[in-house]
Amino acid sequence: MDALIAGAARALAAGDPLGALRRIALRDDAPALALRGTAMAQLGDLARAKVLLRRAARAFGPNAPVARARCVVAEAEIALVSRDLGWPERVLEAARATLEEHGDRANAAHARYLAVRRLVLIGRLGEAERALARLDPATLPPALRTVHELVMAGIAMRRLRTGAARTALTRARRAADHAGIPALSAEVESASLVLSAPAARRIANGGERVLRLAEVETVLASNAFVVDACRHVVRRAGAVVSLVRRPVLFALARALSEAWPDDVPRDALVGRAFGSKVADDSYRVRLRVEIGRLRAALRTLAGVSATKRGFMLAPRRTRKVLVLAPPVDEEHAHVLAFLADGESWSTSALALALATSQRTVQRALDALEAAGKVQSFGRGRARRWMTPPVPGFTTTLLLPSPLPTD
Repeated sequence: MDALIAGAARALAAGDPLGALRRIALRDDAPALALRGTAMAQLGDLARAKVLLRRAARAFGPNAPVARARCVVAEAEIALVSRDLGWPERVLEAARATLEEHGDRANAAHARYLAVRRLVLIGRLGEAERALARLDPATLPPALRTVHELVMAGIAMRRLRTGAARTALTRARRAADHAGIPALSAEVESASLVLSAPAARRIANGGERVLRLAEVETVLASNAFVVDACRHVVRRAGAVVSLVRRPVLFALARALSEAWPDDVPRDALVGRAFGSKVADDSYRVRLRVEIGRLRAALRTLAGVSATKRGFMLAPRRTRKVLVLAPPVDEEHAHVLAFLADGESWSTSALALALATSQRTVQRALDALEAAGKVQSFGRGRARRWMTPPVPGFTTTLLLPSPLPTD
């Protein structure tokens, strides 16, 4: 390796892409192309970075498997940052195997972390935790130890384990200081802000209060009957009833919980559940049917009693009833939760992360764009959507996560 290439590599490792480019900006040999691609990625020009890395991989050829594998890993990182979640996993796995086979354990570990971060993004936390368990951060350089702890903190936040998240962030901060890379330290500080930002609203007895993540954890660990409007489930003392695929039942459960200990008139329930301003006989019949289904769904947690003017919730073995709502009520809050990370997303990536169809995502994006809440750039398959982060808005509770029984 010549002096300019070695110097550029050291500059990139220290988080100085401009210093790297000053040494190799005019060179087109394979090592220089790879380093230029990495530098452009650090500077945010992801499209140019991808082109350079692919040129480098071709230039290295089959006689340099390790160098080509490193280019593949770098391209996979670009795909993750640009939210191209459909990027082929098998290609990254093949590159990781090649790096491990040739003794490049640091870059092999980096490849594993990319795969784990993708799993966290799409809510497959169990798989992510199992993959992390196979990695020993003590044997890794400080930059990768920082990444390890950031992933651990992200999983802990999704699991609502704020104590574990704080511990992981403390370790991440120490590792980032040791690495001496400003971008890593900034990422740790950004992740730490989630713990102190508003995470949800507690609605009960006609009033509401903003909660932080630790307070949400306390609420869910209590014996209260909780209608979780962030996850669309009903909870009490560890028992969970999912109503994700039953929006009418969830609307009824939320309306009854918000009014508790009072009842809710039938006309009001018809409006909440079916969106009708007029409660005619057909809607009243349909309401009785759906109330029966709600009773069956919640039979272990609560009953639903008929009153003269409507229906009333009757929680079992608790006198605390509350609704846990998102910090901002928004029709397409789950889409905004992803876009609020400040990255650009494609409709296919959002559909994969939300486990829904691209057409459903596109309709939500069109509505948000009409309201001026998101913006797009590019055309066709290159079209991406993004929005600036909402100040003081924690998205953790809106992102996909398995139920506690997972």
